[in-house]
Amino acid sequence: MQLVTNTLSQHLVLVTNFPPLPPVLATSSPATPCTYACPKLSSPLDFNRDYSIRQAFLNSCALYICLALEQFSCKEKKILWALTFFKGGHTVKWSKNLFCQKVDTRCFPIQAWADFKAQFKVQFFLVNAEADVVNTLEGTSYHQGTQMVEDYLNGFQLLISDAGYTNPQTLIVKF
Repeated sequence: MQLVTNTLSQHLVLVTNFPPLPPVLATSSPATPCTYACPKLSSPLDFNRDYSIRQAFLNSCALYICLALEQFSCKEKKILWALTFFKGGHTVKWSKNLFCQKVDTRCFPIQAWADFKAQFKVQFFLVNAEADVVNTLEGTSYHQGTQMVEDYLNGFQLLISDAGYTNPQTLIVKF
């Protein structure tokens, strides 16, 4: 139990003391060209409304845009590029609706990346995601079971992060 408590304490320090993004990633200033060979960037995974990857999808899109800003000559291209990864179900319907609105109004309905992120969250994030996470942590159904300790800790860290829990005593009780 002491080993698990120590490991949990180490993980909690990492979660609660996560540093902010460096200024280069936090701003949308024009990218400076690489003076050396830039690494090949991976594109985001296709998105089909899978709730487990929604934030990862947004993060990978934002990171790609930040690192390859010169490829996006206007704000609309960022959004159009992200829509190319919408591959199934409701995502395709939402994307198609945006293009229909463009045909009807002759103007793409989402003009800025921040607006795209906001609309993406409305469309694809759970309405009460934080409440669902808190309920999971407050209930009796969340336990390690047959999971490896590391996998359980990783899942627990995600839950406490999503729930906004930062008090170490609360975290230990929830663990």
